[in-house]
Amino acid sequence: MNHKWNFDAVWDNPEALLAGAVGTLRIFVICLVLGLSLGLLVGLGRYARRQWIYIPVSIFVEFFRNTPVLVQILWFYFALPILMPFEISPLMAAALGITLNSAAFSGEIFRGGIQSLESSQWEGAQALGMTHAQALRRIILPQAVKRMLPALTNRAIEIFKMSTLASAVAYVELLQQGKLIASINYNPIEAYTVVALIFFAFLYPLVQATYLLERKLRQGD
Repeated sequence: MNHKWNFDAVWDNPEALLAGAVGTLRIFVICLVLGLSLGLLVGLGRYARRQWIYIPVSIFVEFFRNTPVLVQILWFYFALPILMPFEISPLMAAALGITLNSAAFSGEIFRGGIQSLESSQWEGAQALGMTHAQALRRIILPQAVKRMLPALTNRAIEIFKMSTLASAVAYVELLQQGKLIASINYNPIEAYTVVALIFFAFLYPLVQATYLLERKLRQGD
């Protein structure tokens, strides 16, 4: 099969690609900040000894880890307005699905990172007269984050790529705009190739910056 590559129609729509890139970055930042923040609380809840905290948090984690993100987004978009007296925008539905799913996975990363530290770290903090919260903030989390950094980086990459699922509810992001360009110009191969390259251009520097940060943290030790 002979295919003549022609990217002219793609590059002739820079405003569509720009709108998609802005939409992708918007939902990425929202879901990254909220997902990791909520994930920290989830991780602490999974580490809690009180059952009234541990059990509900564990149910949350198991539910959102074991159901597809796309189904969650569609449910928030179509079902939640039936239960609530307000409409759900495509951005809100996609952000809810991706954020809660990411919180469940990142919560396990935080829990594992905290549990990986030796008990002597807690004992030393107690010997210095620190409360549990002070020990967690000043001693435990700074050390745990160093160990969790690779896993958290992978989670950030997954969040960025999961933004494409927002196209299922007509949210304007890169994949949605790629579909639009492909449908207008009948050039899906070129359109999706450009979308993939834009994703790579965003994510590759992020990964390299994380590698650099990891090396600096190891040198600091």
